[in-house]
Amino acid sequence: QVALVESGGGMVQPGESLRLSCATSGFPFNLYPMAWYRQAPGKERDTVAYIMSNGDDIYYQESVKGRFTTSRDNVKKTMYLQMNSVKAEDTGVYFCNVLNQYGFTPYPWGQGTQVTVSS
Repeated sequence: QVALVESGGGMVQPGESLRLSCATSGFPFNLYPMAWYRQAPGKERDTVAYIMSNGDDIYYQESVKGRFTTSRDNVKKTMYLQMNSVKAEDTGVYFCNVLNQYGFTPYPWGQGTQVTVSS
C-alpha cells in the first residue's frame, strides 16, 4: 500500500525557514521523479519543485527559485524541501507525490502539511 506522509509544516514569519519532509513507502521511490505541490487558499494545486529519480535534475517554480531547495534520499525513500526566506505567498498546504509529467501518474494524495507565513 502506497503511503506519502508530509511533515514539517507550521506557522512562521516572513523571512524565516522551514524544512518539509516526505516519507514514502509502497512503491519503488528510487525509480520515480518526485514533486512538491502546493495548494494555496482558493487556488488549484500547483507544482513548486520536482526532482528526477537520480537527484541530478531539479526544477523550481520561478517564484521559489533561490529560496527553496529540494533533495531526496533514495535509501530512506524520503524527499525534502528546504524553504528559506519564506514569503506570505508561500502559504498553503504542501503535498509530495510522483511528478505528473513524462508519463508518470501521481498516487492517491496524502494529508499534506500546512505552511502558514504571516507576521
